[in-house]
Amino acid sequence: MILSLLLCLLTGCSQLTVDNTPITELDLNRYLGDWYEVARFDHRFERGMEQTKANYALREDGKVAVTNTGLKNGKLKTARGKAKLTDTPALLRVSFFGPFYGDYRVMLLDPDYQYALIGSGSDKYLWILSRTPQLTNKAKALLLKEAQRRRYDTSKLIWVKQN
Repeated sequence: MILSLLLCLLTGCSQLTVDNTPITELDLNRYLGDWYEVARFDHRFERGMEQTKANYALREDGKVAVTNTGLKNGKLKTARGKAKLTDTPALLRVSFFGPFYGDYRVMLLDPDYQYALIGSGSDKYLWILSRTPQLTNKAKALLLKEAQRRRYDTSKLIWVKQN
């Protein structure tokens, strides 16, 4: 009982309500490059941002440089971070704030690496990424269906304004 209470206090007493299992294969070299953020769940560090984009590039130390850009109130904002690989191919650990890392889980990836569904270690974060600013209706429907199958509330998605 005491151990259960202690675990509950340490984890915030929450249980994961979604299936955030990453895919089993990821060719990192094909994944590198620019990705447009087409949709996301609202969270404070991207609130009000438009034309958001991420760039992933391999660093000399084997980690991945992460550069996120976007417009907020007409001003360009940039956030730089890093990602380290894990033993699970489509699970990276990303940090923008010093020693603090969060999960970056590729949960669906187009065979041609043109769009992706990204989750985290909790059900509070969800992103839809694309190599182009807009998705086809077919790709959008497939991504939404997969997110719903994984029990994400897709009504909470914010569709990002892109050029």
